[in-house]
Amino acid sequence: MPKQKKVRHVMGISGGKDSTALAIYMRDKVPDMEYFFCDTGSELPETYDYLHLLEKYLGKPIVRIGEPEDKGERYFNYWLDMNGNFLPSSRQRWCTVVLKIKPIEAYLGSKNTISYVAIRADEDNRKGYIKPSKGNIEVEYPFIDAGINKAGVYKILDDAGIGLPKYYEWRTRSGCYFCFFQRKFEWVGLMEKHPDLFKKAMQYEKFDSETGKKFTWIEEESLEELSRPERVAEIKAWHIKQMEKEKSQKKDRPLHEVFEEALDSEDGDTPCLVCNL
Repeated sequence: MPKQKKVRHVMGISGGKDSTALAIYMRDKVPDMEYFFCDTGSELPETYDYLHLLEKYLGKPIVRIGEPEDKGERYFNYWLDMNGNFLPSSRQRWCTVVLKIKPIEAYLGSKNTISYVAIRADEDNRKGYIKPSKGNIEVEYPFIDAGINKAGVYKILDDAGIGLPKYYEWRTRSGCYFCFFQRKFEWVGLMEKHPDLFKKAMQYEKFDSETGKKFTWIEEESLEELSRPERVAEIKAWHIKQMEKEKSQKKDRPLHEVFEEALDSEDGDTPCLVCNL
């Protein structure tokens, strides 16, 4: 009788709430699960802290693939140069391909693999975004199968004593500190919480004096313009207004849910799943 090939069970951790909750949910269901995190070298300090907290709960390491923490922006800078110094954007997401997808594909290799993805039951329509390029990879959606929605994710995190990542104080999406999917209030939060990182993000922006063209993280304004006191006040006032609106629409919701809905009302663009689940 031919020997059956061993199947790998893997789960990518983004540093966000959904993949963290799924790791907790699956810990005792698949004991030989391999957990991995694709490190761009440009993550928030809070993301690394959250990963360390999750590792303690899981009782096993989360394998870092891509670049280790201590290399910082050198990894991104190399690929920025390789892409003609054009900043990535929602229309040109080259960063997702070279910093996330390719390292993940190399890590997974050619062995028969089941990949567990943290798409929730209330976002079933997002399954179409996950398209494995190799025939050896099968994708499972445990939250969809179990009917676990956003409220269920919050409960898993609370019951485990993990809670939400600390960056939820000003943003709700994981990813690089300079991610172009950040909403304006989140950029303000970065400026106030991590002024050094905000300054680094500003330094990537360019202005061509000959053509008058700007190369910025936000399409319609530079970070220098956004950081002006009067603009910061305007952004904060708009956010407070949205928070009050969300509170009035549905009473007794947890503050973090109100905060998330308020941010989504500013910009509902769907971020890259590999970065933000």
